[in-house]
Amino acid sequence: MIMEENKNGTQEQPEQKKKKKSDVLLTIALVVAIAVFCYAAYNLYHIYTEYKKGTNEYNSIEEMAVTERDPDSTEVAGPDAQPKPPIDVDFEKLKSINEDVIGWIYVDALPDISYPIVQGKDNQTYLHQTYEKNYNFAGTIFVDYENGRDFNDCNTLVYGHNMKNGSMFGHLKKFTEDEKLYNNDRYFWILTPDKNYRYEIISAYTTGVNSDTYTLFKGPGEEFEEYLQKIKSYSDIKTEDTELTIKDKIVTLSTCTGNESTRFVVQGKRVNAEGTGSGENTGSADSDAASVDSVTVQEG
Repeated sequence: MIMEENKNGTQEQPEQKKKKKSDVLLTIALVVAIAVFCYAAYNLYHIYTEYKKGTNEYNSIEEMAVTERDPDSTEVAGPDAQPKPPIDVDFEKLKSINEDVIGWIYVDALPDISYPIVQGKDNQTYLHQTYEKNYNFAGTIFVDYENGRDFNDCNTLVYGHNMKNGSMFGHLKKFTEDEKLYNNDRYFWILTPDKNYRYEIISAYTTGVNSDTYTLFKGPGEEFEEYLQKIKSYSDIKTEDTELTIKDKIVTLSTCTGNESTRFVVQGKRVNAEGTGSGENTGSADSDAASVDSVTVQEG
């Protein structure tokens, strides 16, 4: 048998040398595994603390600026009475924190979706910036920078992240996972400093990031009329056979899906503005326009 000398001058067998090499490799593998575990644990802790910070901030804002109404006061008392939102919002308090605020969204079937809405100079500003302008992946619910601030465009695009803890627009997808949500309550609210708008959900579906869902219109016309029929047909859930006309105002709630090429959207038609009469659709566009140009935008 061939023997090898070690540095002490003693001889060791090849099997012993192989065992030492194996022990070294095992030690290296163990160190690498521990390092990977520590890195993963740090990332999880970072994600958890960031989620918690974002949730705490928005809870604090809601406690400061939002008051729940007595349920009895929101009931419709007569044929001409208009529904009232389940909350009141103090926009003066909100503006004292951030002047970019333009509204507040509240989804009846998903009351966890209750957040301020802002509009930035572009679609990147609030992507990962909270209402109090702190960096956080949750960002802020925001309206496309090419939309008007008054929600009177034909199609207003509202973006929010699909957070894993269900915050922001993380629960929107529940409308397709459980159709009872829609059947029980198919409305959401957008409250503004001037008026409170109520929307009836007309469609919910997954779409391409560059699809025609994100088309903005300069005014009502044939293109918008065609658009209304298309988005109704796209729906993954059965919705009421609600009449759609070029005078309607649509709000598109958009969130990510985990697939970079797709988005999930819930679209609603304005059905009334509190105190102004059912079906009012006030806007700056010429409702007699026969045809208008349009532009498709991509979610920031």
